[in-house]
Amino acid sequence: MAAVTTRRVVALGASNLTRGFQTVVATARAAWGHDVEVVAALGHGRSFGSESRVLARTIPGILQSGLWQELEALPPRPTKAIVTDIGNDILYGFTHTQILSWVEETVDRLKQFSDDIILAGLPRVGVNDISNARFLFFRSILFPRCRLSFADVAETAERVSEGVAAIAAARGLRFVRLKSDWYGVDPIHIRPSKWREAWQEIVCGDSPPAVGRLSRVEAFRLYLMRPQHQQVFGVECGAEQHGLQLPAGGRIWLY
Repeated sequence: MAAVTTRRVVALGASNLTRGFQTVVATARAAWGHDVEVVAALGHGRSFGSESRVLARTIPGILQSGLWQELEALPPRPTKAIVTDIGNDILYGFTHTQILSWVEETVDRLKQFSDDIILAGLPRVGVNDISNARFLFFRSILFPRCRLSFADVAETAERVSEGVAAIAAARGLRFVRLKSDWYGVDPIHIRPSKWREAWQEIVCGDSPPAVGRLSRVEAFRLYLMRPQHQQVFGVECGAEQHGLQLPAGGRIWLY
């Protein structure tokens, strides 16, 4: 009998990936076996290229995280990489040029480990899609330090969205356009009722496997899992990463 090859998934993102991470892990395990490895850099408000803070929690940018050193240290595996939540940096005031340069650097680094890279687009937030009052409400809750106008954010988002699609086309990567019906009143976060549908399509395309759910024990262990580096009220409280083994299979590294 031929040996089963262990597969690896590298998942990069912010709040949407954090909220849907259990679904991503369950999808990866259903698609590529119970020994699948998931190496992720995520977190609410995560920036790709800059330190970010949400409430009392501060985390490094994805490009500054220890994920890259871990990928170099781990044995080579067939790897699928997923890049999501690219729009966060718009609300931090970074230009579309800077954001796209971070996306390109991320892709260049991932290319060292995988030729199977997925870029997810941005949710549509044009001036004709949501009201200014709705924008200001969610901006004040999710990005309280942001003072950008709706028009400025919408313009930058459009440029970033076009740029990400162009990067995917130029480099032969799979580009996923996020569907408007995945979102509800909140224009940024995928609705919980759509997590399974959305993440199966993002991760696996048009032919997703039949996916169960993580057990309550597994879900709780993922919820409690700390990344390698984070500060809460200025105190470092991360955790060394050795690959958390889930009871029903799969190992997780978090950065």
